Amino acid sequence: MNYLSIRSLIAAAAIFTAGVVQAETLTLSTPDPDTSEITLAAKKFAELVSAKTNGELTVKVFPNGTLYGGDPSAGVKQLAGGSLDMLLNSTSLYATFNPKFTAIAIPYQFRDIDQLRAYLDSDLGKELQSDLGKIGIQGLDLWSRPLRQITNSKIAITSPADMKGMKLRVPNNPLWVEFFGAMGAAPTPMAFAEVYNALQLKVVDGQENPINVPVSAKLYEVQKYATISNHIADAWVLGMNPARYSGLSDTFKAALNDAAKETEAWKAGNDAADIERSLATLKSNGMEVNELTQEQRKAFVDVAAGLSDKFSALIKDKSFFERTRSFIATN
Repeated sequence: MNYLSIRSLIAAAAIFTAGVVQAETLTLSTPDPDTSEITLAAKKFAELVSAKTNGELTVKVFPNGTLYGGDPSAGVKQLAGGSLDMLLNSTSLYATFNPKFTAIAIPYQFRDIDQLRAYLDSDLGKELQSDLGKIGIQGLDLWSRPLRQITNSKIAITSPADMKGMKLRVPNNPLWVEFFGAMGAAPTPMAFAEVYNALQLKVVDGQENPINVPVSAKLYEVQKYATISNHIADAWVLGMNPARYSGLSDTFKAALNDAAKETEAWKAGNDAADIERSLATLKSNGMEVNELTQEQRKAFVDVAAGLSDKFSALIKDKSFFERTRSFIATN
């Protein structure tokens, strides 16, 4: 073979190689078990990403906080530092890093999940997502969570007075401490990875979370009562390490962003369908479930209303607090 033929082959190979998409693999960590609503959504997201890239971009999902040792705050720091590719964790956790995220969790603020989703998709939600850049995180999307309910091992809760002296595990967020403290409970911030053992050993009497959490974490083994209170909204942050994101092709970036939006819609439908299944599972495992009546609920709403100034102070950005309240009033 002469020199020109060899050079032509090399040139042809270079052209072929340049047109080949280089396969990539990303890790995505979630805080909850395989059967939890957020890990199911993470797997749906991974499935969509693969479909949109013909399998060239793979997202591997790791549940239970295994990639960050079960410490949620450490997970956020590792995401910013680059030792995690992608992370799903709650907006209540991100409030530790940016108090504006606390605005989502003002008790009894959202009428329903549709209103929460509209808020997350509004300019206010986009502002929160953009703010993630200030702590070194590329925000891909915000996903809704089901509203939060209370479980405990002592009593069926029908009024704030029933919570007096109750040791209740809450996220590490001062809004939860203010709200439940105002009802006479003893709110106890604790990482969720510690909750089952704390309930089992009676270190705490109860906890509060979306109703699917006591199912996926098997809290029905250590809790007797569930109260449908719908007291606080929360959401999920789908975050990514900025350097990892910027290193991807435009095609892969588009696939991630499109899959994130599609998964949010899928998740909202899946969450709604799962609520009745979760309640049935809790009941079949011996838990007593009661739903607050409108009159009973008003007593809890009144407690929250009396804390408005404290909630505003916790958010620190008064303008954002007022814009959030304005959105709620007009949507």
